[in-house]
Amino acid sequence: MSVGTSSAPGAQDAGSPPAAARPPGDPACLGIDPDQLPDGLVVADEHGRVICFNAAAERITAVRARDALGQRLEKALPLEDLEGRRWWQLTDPYGGLAIRVGQPERNLLLPGGREVLVSARYVRTRPTGPVRRLVVTLRDTEARRRTERSHAELIATVAHELRSPLTSVKGFTATLLAKWERFTDDQKRLMLETVDADADRVTRLIAELLDISRIDSGRLEVRRQPVDIGAAVGRHIQAYVAAGQPADRFLLRVQQPLPDLWADPDKIDQVLSNLLENAVRHGEGTVTIDVTATASPREGEDTGTSVTVSDEGPGIPEESMNRVFTRFWRGSKRGGTGLGLYIVKGIVEAHGGTITVGRAPGAGAEFRFTLPVSAPAYLA
Repeated sequence: MSVGTSSAPGAQDAGSPPAAARPPGDPACLGIDPDQLPDGLVVADEHGRVICFNAAAERITAVRARDALGQRLEKALPLEDLEGRRWWQLTDPYGGLAIRVGQPERNLLLPGGREVLVSARYVRTRPTGPVRRLVVTLRDTEARRRTERSHAELIATVAHELRSPLTSVKGFTATLLAKWERFTDDQKRLMLETVDADADRVTRLIAELLDISRIDSGRLEVRRQPVDIGAAVGRHIQAYVAAGQPADRFLLRVQQPLPDLWADPDKIDQVLSNLLENAVRHGEGTVTIDVTATASPREGEDTGTSVTVSDEGPGIPEESMNRVFTRFWRGSKRGGTGLGLYIVKGIVEAHGGTITVGRAPGAGAEFRFTLPVSAPAYLA
């Protein structure tokens, strides 16, 4: 165990309450090994010498515990701020103001320029007494960097997707304003229809961005109402047929009877729209939609409703299936933001449901989502 102590065996640490006086939730009462902690832990005594350097601290700093134990803190953990100033000299934990209780978490630099998140706690025997222990926690910045990269990619993707329709809107409106009299009514109508379609695209992109923000923060609201899921699928199919798709490309099979489903109709429409668009754009042959009663994914409920959308196209490669519901996944074809299926998964899970992807009987892709019926308590 990577722990050292300056106390003699059996001696009690200064400033620590007697074992009998420790509350039941005190970690010392639980016998926690510092090496079991997920974050780096470094403890210095009243003289500023390291008495604890756990395994996570070794991993984060690349300093061996046996080399750090007994060393002065500023030598064992030579931190600098982002302006190159030596951190321990700057904060002076042992000689500074006696009313300080610690340092908030901030980015500091290890030798070699590696960033680490550091916070400190000053332990005193009395409120304005000398520091008896300096407790330092260390965290790797890699998780934060991944989050920041994901946010940057999201902003770049949406900005790129917004640029095209906005350029079109600006071009057509500027042309119409400058040369209105030169165009026929049919030409004006065509340009205005294009502007209208591009405005819808911008609205849809902004809605996707807001949905992702709510999903990531756990604030996606679900307003439950009775939903006829078979009729909802039928409306989407009719819209595709009206837009020019052959009616025989779609096969809708609804098992009867279905349990009464309570869900957010707008968000369920969004799920169906994404899954059907995915099948129509990237699949081939007949798009089959099966709506069936099934076991509920929620504990304590007997029945749920399942919707399966499958096609007869090339399907999704086995090695890509675990990435289908991640941000920016687009499969083998370009186009779109790659955010649709990520949002679909977030909506389904916000309803307490599950969604899976697999290979359809016709070798194409098969998406299946299952929702609990979620009837209000007063109807139970």
